[in-house]
Amino acid sequence: MRIRWFGQSAYLLTGEQRVFVDPFGDMSAAASRGLEFRYPAIEGVEADLLLVTHEHGDHNGVEAIGGEPVVLRSRAGTFDSPVGEVVAVASEHDDRAGTARGGNTIVVFTLDGLRVCHLGDFGQPALRPEQREAIGAVDVLFVPAGGGPTVGGAEAAALVRELAPLLVVPMHYRTEAVNFLEPPDAFLDALGMPVERVAGSEVETGDVMRAEPVVALFQPPM
Repeated sequence: MRIRWFGQSAYLLTGEQRVFVDPFGDMSAAASRGLEFRYPAIEGVEADLLLVTHEHGDHNGVEAIGGEPVVLRSRAGTFDSPVGEVVAVASEHDDRAGTARGGNTIVVFTLDGLRVCHLGDFGQPALRPEQREAIGAVDVLFVPAGGGPTVGGAEAAALVRELAPLLVVPMHYRTEAVNFLEPPDAFLDALGMPVERVAGSEVETGDVMRAEPVVALFQPPM
């Protein structure tokens, strides 16, 4: 499976099928609130399955993705899809039962024999038991690491330890393109796991996965 990072929480996973998760749209309006968002626009990308974890502009730019993907958008449940079963687990974008930033959907699916979990903008202090049970086993985990509107630091590290994936992909953190999140350093320090620093913004999982768990830290696309 090939993973390509477009910035923030947007990823294209390519294997037997193409899965895109959380594309961002036009974020130019963020500047009026003093927020920088300077990742390159998502262009020329097609997918077979398009997943949206919640309805914020940096996650729900479905118009950016071409082809004729099946779209599963911001709702919990168990769904059939081009990659088989997708489990979408209801969660919150904050630590106030969703009253501050609304809901978030954790998406779990299998691609090329790897069980993938994308946490979206998970903001709860921890998983509830029923959420953990619904997620099940995880091979590849995409976890927000920049704090602010999501978990970060020690809370994000605790999530990784609980879910016990073989490959951890931090996302949604401060880079040269965004100024409103924290860098991943506190998360990496709290986790204490070996880090594979990817030379670019995409990689084959077979090139970074090992017998023991590892973090893949991508270079931001600029």
